[in-house]
Amino acid sequence: MNPISPKKLLHSKWTAVTPKNKEKHFLVTAVKFDEQGNVILCAIEAVMSKRSTPIQWQQLKDIGQWRQGWL
Repeated sequence: MNPISPKKLLHSKWTAVTPKNKEKHFLVTAVKFDEQGNVILCAIEAVMSKRSTPIQWQQLKDIGQWRQGWL
């Protein structure tokens, strides 16, 4: 499990374990919080294609799908 705090998500770098469409490296470009401090929106952007995708931030904790940093 990747250790990550919701407050440190913005601009964090991630590597997909199994790249799709030659997109391997991603950057978290948007994080929105509600009044209680819970993440309500998280978006990642592929570095090569600049394609942005919403994602549940908890998915980034799955070491089978994501590695923290650019490897």
